[in-house]
Amino acid sequence: QVQLVESGGGSVQAGGSLRLSCTAPGYVFSTYCLGWFRQAPGKEREGVAVIRRNGYTRYGNSVKDRFTISRDNPGNTLYLQMSDLKPEDTAMYYCAATTAYCSILASEFVYWGQGTQVTVSS
Repeated sequence: QVQLVESGGGSVQAGGSLRLSCTAPGYVFSTYCLGWFRQAPGKEREGVAVIRRNGYTRYGNSVKDRFTISRDNPGNTLYLQMSDLKPEDTAMYYCAATTAYCSILASEFVYWGQGTQVTVSS
């Protein structure tokens, strides 16, 4: 069972930036497809960004050109750099992993973190 641990969430004003991190102590990140998802109260879980083992990235339409996903395989860390944050970005953000092929669908991911809250005020 892979345990993912997110960090970096917090409160920020609109237009600000945050960087989320995700680690999995004891596991080799390079073998996994990794992703970030978010869920706001009363809404379904939404795919934010994924990064495959070969470095290919894909983003949700609402975050394109504002968010950047990256991975540090030797450091076993996944990042999500978020810029130009908007109030509609407010949500719990989750890190996820799978050893299989992945797109940006939550159903394709097997392992999930507990989430980190991001709140953007106007």
